[in-house]
Amino acid sequence: MWISCLVLCLLGAAADVPVTPPVPLEAPPPVMPADSPPLAAPATVLLRLTIDEQGEVSRVEVRESAGVSFDRAAMAAAVRWRFQPARRGEVSLEVQADVPVTFAPPAPGDTVPPGEDPHPSPLPEGEGASTAGNTGADTLTPALSQREREVPSFATTVRGRTSAPPPAAVGDFHIPVGQLADVPRNSASDLMLLAPGVMLANHGGEGHADTIFIRGFDAGEGKDVEFRLNGVPLNEVSHAHGHGYADTYFIIPELVDSLRVTEGPYDPSQGDFGVAGTVEYQLGLRRRGLTASASYGSFASRRLSLVWGPPESNEATFVGLLLRQGHGFGPNRAYANAGAMAQVEFRVGEETRLRLFGASYAARFSSAGVVRETDVVDGRMPCAADPDSQFFCLYDPNQGGAGQRHLLSAELQSRLRRGGRFVQQGFVVLRQMRIRDDFTGFLNDQPPVGESQRGDNTEQYYRGTTMGLRGRYTPGLSWLGQPQPLELGYVARFDDVLTRARRLRDHGGAPYRTLFDNQVRTTNLGAYASLRLAPLSWLTLRGGLRLDTFLFGVEDQNRPSSDRQGERIPEESVEAYGFFASPRATAEVRLSPHLTWLTSAGLGARSSDAAALSDAELAPYARVTAAETGLGWKLGGEGRPYSLEARGAVFATRVSQDLVFDETAGRNQPVGPSQRLGAFATTRFTLEERLDVQASVAWARATLPLPGASPWKPWEGTVMPYIPQLLGRLDASVRGDVSIAGLPVGWNLALGHSAIGPKPLPLDRYSEPIFLFDVAARARWNWMELGVSVSNLLDARWHEAEFNYVSNFRGPDAPASLMATRHFAAGAPRTFQGTLTVYLDFQQEEPQP
Repeated sequence: MWISCLVLCLLGAAADVPVTPPVPLEAPPPVMPADSPPLAAPATVLLRLTIDEQGEVSRVEVRESAGVSFDRAAMAAAVRWRFQPARRGEVSLEVQADVPVTFAPPAPGDTVPPGEDPHPSPLPEGEGASTAGNTGADTLTPALSQREREVPSFATTVRGRTSAPPPAAVGDFHIPVGQLADVPRNSASDLMLLAPGVMLANHGGEGHADTIFIRGFDAGEGKDVEFRLNGVPLNEVSHAHGHGYADTYFIIPELVDSLRVTEGPYDPSQGDFGVAGTVEYQLGLRRRGLTASASYGSFASRRLSLVWGPPESNEATFVGLLLRQGHGFGPNRAYANAGAMAQVEFRVGEETRLRLFGASYAARFSSAGVVRETDVVDGRMPCAADPDSQFFCLYDPNQGGAGQRHLLSAELQSRLRRGGRFVQQGFVVLRQMRIRDDFTGFLNDQPPVGESQRGDNTEQYYRGTTMGLRGRYTPGLSWLGQPQPLELGYVARFDDVLTRARRLRDHGGAPYRTLFDNQVRTTNLGAYASLRLAPLSWLTLRGGLRLDTFLFGVEDQNRPSSDRQGERIPEESVEAYGFFASPRATAEVRLSPHLTWLTSAGLGARSSDAAALSDAELAPYARVTAAETGLGWKLGGEGRPYSLEARGAVFATRVSQDLVFDETAGRNQPVGPSQRLGAFATTRFTLEERLDVQASVAWARATLPLPGASPWKPWEGTVMPYIPQLLGRLDASVRGDVSIAGLPVGWNLALGHSAIGPKPLPLDRYSEPIFLFDVAARARWNWMELGVSVSNLLDARWHEAEFNYVSNFRGPDAPASLMATRHFAAGAPRTFQGTLTVYLDFQQEEPQP
């Protein structure tokens, strides 16, 4: 009896909880059908929508028809509408809504200018109507109790920010930078640390691309990670420093709105180099007006940034300038670079937008390279005898580099009449770079008889032009009353590059030997198709297939001038062709309104370095097979003051041909197949614009399988060197307001912490763990802000890059040694930086009465 009473009481209490109706977030109005007859009177289609707990339109029915063409136009628009879901208290509900959509004739006196669409789109957003051609009202009525039905009518043209699409896997992260931009970061590359299992290292200086460790991969400077900037590919084919070299140092951090980091090859749109994953930077400037920031810090570091967003435009229109210069934290570490980025977005009619983007960048930097740990410990380095001078010392001052990049992109986005979308992009990238480094001293040089050794200093030069097209098409189809997002895409890319490596003399830096000198022309044509199906209310299936073809043309300009048959021309042409197909699939199971289980599998590939191809060869490529399964949980968001999201997964990958750094060549070299087993967990909590905290931990074990070993045992084999097995990261920012002497002052505190476990080194050695803390504080009054940041707060002496091999830095006459020893590139010590920021808003004030 008492159980029945309790149930009745609970039901009564639930009945008293008010129901919040669904609120439109994005509801583009329908378009007048092109085949419709001239209207003499308004035509109304009454639609019944089923809006699920996620706010998506899961079903559309026509309750009252106005004709086939009008019905189709109304349904095509409805499947694209998104809502903040209806709620009873804190619980999301699935509801039904009856929406009348009215198509009206033009008002008397309306004329159509020549060349314009005779079937105009509906009213501009914000005018509160979703009729096609003229005004009208839409009413959403949740199918609940009579009392709950009595909610005010509202328009479906209310539009919010477009939310991120559903993830392709648990490890597919759409990361808004948001308040975590407050955490001290050296460049836009450091934003990648917001994804779990990512570590960056740099042995080349301020301007050299970072080495990326992700998901148990030593991805080098881009060989296993596909990089894009607003859709433009950044990986450079057959680069002298390493195939796939990708430098993101030129990106202005203030202009990065979000990142998409897809760990693993699970999205059909991922292309070449997407072995460990894909990183795409999305640019945008939410704050309008002019922001000027000037910084000065330790080691004479200077930084000036100017970003401007015209107040009358949206966040896709901006201009940015960044200048950096400094002496570096030790000898031979000076740098100077400058970059500019600009983007403008135009509306071309009501349904089309044109976005133009350009960037220009130039940099020069010096590098200290690596040193032998035994020489530092024994005080044999050519610097002062104190420990700090020895730790930050160097052997060869002729190391460093310089580079330039110029980029143009044009992107056209169109909404089609039946609810589809078409995006077309063209781009051109001009790139030049020269890098000089020395990893082994005098170990590899074999001079002619009677001459002394000249040194192992290597110059790597790259000059290239990349041009291409990218596009994707979503037809906006529906089946059985449900939207079925089908996406078709393509890429056409052509690279014309000169790639060359030479040995330089230790004294004077003159080149004395050419290692390779190639003119490479590569054409990549690719296409993909992806489809999302929801056969059951709790099950969503996503998957697709990608096809890529490559045509390589190589002019080898470093062939011998004679062979066994006599003299020959020291040049040779090589052509090769490659093809691969990559299927990907994901199954998403909704265990509850907040908990989702995703399982993904896919194939990915890395194209061949053209320098290693033979004539008429079917070009080999590195194939990766990957799978993962895990959970995603999300609470709040969508208009609520807080948001909490957590994800975790286990994964396994196998690569048919991997690359590992070879100190004798100064670049990565093939080592055969490899495999990985790992897991990660990450969570992020935000509270309004006050608190933003993200934490992650990741573990991965990378091994080289023994010959004949089963591919189903990824935990067996020889551990791969240089790849950390355990990574942790914490980013936190808190903001608030305080009154000082009656003046309102905004304040901010931020913390960044990286924990890096021991890295395996060759010959069963392991590096020391690393713990780094970065902090920042800011205070703002009106238009002025003062800030201070401290990197490496505890002043740890840490190794940013670490190796174990044989070298000879003692000189050409030193006795030879075959004993491998530890080498490292020193990480930065504690550094301070003060910043003055000025906010100038050119908002026009309302005239006073």
